[in-house]
Amino acid sequence: MSITDVLSADDIAAALQECRDPDTFEPQKFFQTSGLSKMSASQVKDVFRFIDNDQSGYLDEEELKFFLQKFESGARELTESETKSLMAAADNDGDGKIGAEGMSTRVRSIKHSSSGSIHEGLGCEIKPMWLKISLS
Repeated sequence: MSITDVLSADDIAAALQECRDPDTFEPQKFFQTSGLSKMSASQVKDVFRFIDNDQSGYLDEEELKFFLQKFESGARELTESETKSLMAAADNDGDGKIGAEGMSTRVRSIKHSSSGSIHEGLGCEIKPMWLKISLS
């Protein structure tokens, strides 16, 4: 399996471009730009299996360090802080590893608005209410 069997090469390139420099990787933004957050649970799990180097069913910090390289072989390694951020974003039970179910749940929880902003949760978007105040 190639990652481009399930994700657009253009979306992957755009996601990698956004985090080209060290300490610029943001998991939620990457999930959105790459198209991962739009995928079905089974598709996210297919991508997870592709990323899981040792096929243990879990991703640990060592595997996460090479996360971007699974999308493009020449991509950079994640920094230690980025690796920890990605772990924190998808490690549902705090055991220091990410399972396929946890990854799928987290990736698919990212919602999109027409403005391009990212929303987490149940698909709700909170919009500011503008009040008109008239002075008499």
